[in-house]
Amino acid sequence: MTSTFTPQERLASLQVGAIAGLSTLLTAVLLLLAHRAIATGWPAAVAINLSGLSGLTFVVSSLIAGLSGFLFGVTYRYAVRSDANFQLKAGVISAFGLVRGLAQVDAGSAVAQNFWPFLTAALESLILFAIAGLLLDLGFRQGWLRPFG
Repeated sequence: MTSTFTPQERLASLQVGAIAGLSTLLTAVLLLLAHRAIATGWPAAVAINLSGLSGLTFVVSSLIAGLSGFLFGVTYRYAVRSDANFQLKAGVISAFGLVRGLAQVDAGSAVAQNFWPFLTAALESLILFAIAGLLLDLGFRQGWLRPFG
């Protein structure tokens, strides 16, 4: 029995993962900066996120979002294949967004009783993967990326 996971398929998965990872990383960076910018303005938000412990937290959060996006992209490619099923696509986006977002809510509930920031984080997680999914679908339709199968 031969495997359908050829080197070409692995390379295509790597490409899709890289696009999704980059899009979630950039979206996360913008969202993280926007949170600070609301309170301090854009110049101060950038300065705060580039120094000290706040800067380290910013970098780690951004990299986690990028890695999550990479894994999402590879999974999305294999899950949706060449299927035009909206529910399947939305299900993959929802699964990743809810797992990431609800983990933040769970961690947050142990720290504070104010749930709004953590519910916002859950919504932002859905947004991260929705944007990545839209970009991947665009790449599939344009022929820049190749779904599995």
